[in-house]
Amino acid sequence: MNMAWTRARPSRDGPARLIPVGTTSIPERCFMKISAVAALLLAASALPAAAQSGPSVQEQMACRGDASKFCAEHIGKPPQMNACLRENKSKLSDSCRKVVESRGG
Repeated sequence: MNMAWTRARPSRDGPARLIPVGTTSIPERCFMKISAVAALLLAASALPAAAQSGPSVQEQMACRGDASKFCAEHIGKPPQMNACLRENKSKLSDSCRKVVESRGG
């Protein structure tokens, strides 16, 4: 179905927007659906940002040997690995100890 569109006049509620010809306004429920979708997209985009707060490649390299030596059973389990490295801080190499301390350990 081919539908023609026109530009609605700006209102005190917001700027002008495109609406189908013959329609006086867009139902409010459409904007509520769009708002819900926008909120979900925003939340989904925030998740990778939170996940990126893990160790950098340089930090991982600094602790790779210590992690395999003292905490091998926790490889692939970041929370347990962090706890294990903190528990073994006195045994860690200087570079890894600095990483652990910079992350609150």
